[in-house]
Amino acid sequence: MGVVIRAEQVGKRYTLRHQESGYQTLRETLGHACKTFAHRLLRPASWGKATRGQQSEEFWALRHVSFEVRKGERLGIIGPNGAGKSTLLKILSRITELSQGRVAIKGRVASLLEVGTGFHPELTGRENIYLSGAILGMGKREIQQKFDEIVEFAEIDRFLDTPVKRYSSGMYVRLAFAVAAHLEPEILVIDEVLAVGDARFQHKCLGKMESVGQEGRTILFVSHNMQTIRRLCHRVLLLDNGRLLLDSDPDQAIRRYLESGMTGTGQQDLRTTIANLPADPAFRLLDIELRQQGEPVGDLVANGLPLHLAIHYEIKERVHGFRVYFDLCDEQGTILLRSFHDENQAAKTTMQPGFYVSQVAIPANILGPIRYVLKVRATVFNVRCCVPPEGICIPLRVTATGPLNRAYPEDTFRAKLMLPLEWQTNVVARPSA
Repeated sequence: MGVVIRAEQVGKRYTLRHQESGYQTLRETLGHACKTFAHRLLRPASWGKATRGQQSEEFWALRHVSFEVRKGERLGIIGPNGAGKSTLLKILSRITELSQGRVAIKGRVASLLEVGTGFHPELTGRENIYLSGAILGMGKREIQQKFDEIVEFAEIDRFLDTPVKRYSSGMYVRLAFAVAAHLEPEILVIDEVLAVGDARFQHKCLGKMESVGQEGRTILFVSHNMQTIRRLCHRVLLLDNGRLLLDSDPDQAIRRYLESGMTGTGQQDLRTTIANLPADPAFRLLDIELRQQGEPVGDLVANGLPLHLAIHYEIKERVHGFRVYFDLCDEQGTILLRSFHDENQAAKTTMQPGFYVSQVAIPANILGPIRYVLKVRATVFNVRCCVPPEGICIPLRVTATGPLNRAYPEDTFRAKLMLPLEWQTNVVARPSA
């Protein structure tokens, strides 16, 4: 099949300006602004240069990225936060301009990059469907033929004539995905935004993307869920620090990603990661502790001891359906164990403002002697993620110190979970012929 996307030496440069520390009065700020404006009028060449009190530096979000995508391919893009994944998708969607290189695209592109992109907030769901179709170059009759399918898939028929600014983030994403997938673009570009939806709708979206790919349309998909990437994609690009590290099959790219340690933070810089989390109106993560025998652990864990997890956080306003939890994943991103702080409650709980610590222990002699990733998450049920969708990722290496499977130390079998099951072996009478 022919090439529908060709990227050659793509680069995107930003200029970062850093204000020097210290405070100025309003009078000083206004005076400095007037002087700067007058100076630039007299000296036009000074436009774009840093003014007094500022320092500037160049930051390359992407640098020398080249690849091709063929018609009907499903291409995954993975990498740590800040790797340049979203910037690349915005360039391919013609939202962001290139600083260097060249991109050639053949076909109509529909993008689903973040909640709030692509719809006019004052228009209703019905009006935005027609607007999106018109932007894609479709006629009114074409849109009408797909209209009922879009509404049924999005499950928002009761709110179809409500302005989308009143939609929840989950409703918004359902409609945005339904529009993008059903209006038949040749190229469908999707960022991690699908993580906002509930699990049932995510499964529904993946099924739709698979059917779209089978119809010969091209999909570019960014996700931190390695299981989804493996299921959906034919090929994977691995990005880090704006550069393309690997272009290969999903298994090889995911293995490289996980083994490199790019997925997690490690204990040494965990607090830095927590401090740099985006703000949430109701939740603030303060600290995550991992301990064995009362002592902090790094990324090496003994499976013969319980592993204690403590999540410290602040609830800033009354919130219903809030939950903190963790996923224990293997190197392929498969969730082996998930546990919520409120899973023993009969109904969703309401949290009042205050400071909290949620604690849990993974029992001894359960973890196998392999590598895991512990992902700490926080959500408001069916509304939003309070931390990035991929969670706070902590890589763990487990060493075998417990009693299980120690009778045969030369055995190379490595189970992902080792449960202490109760066996019974008895001498019995010889069976009759």
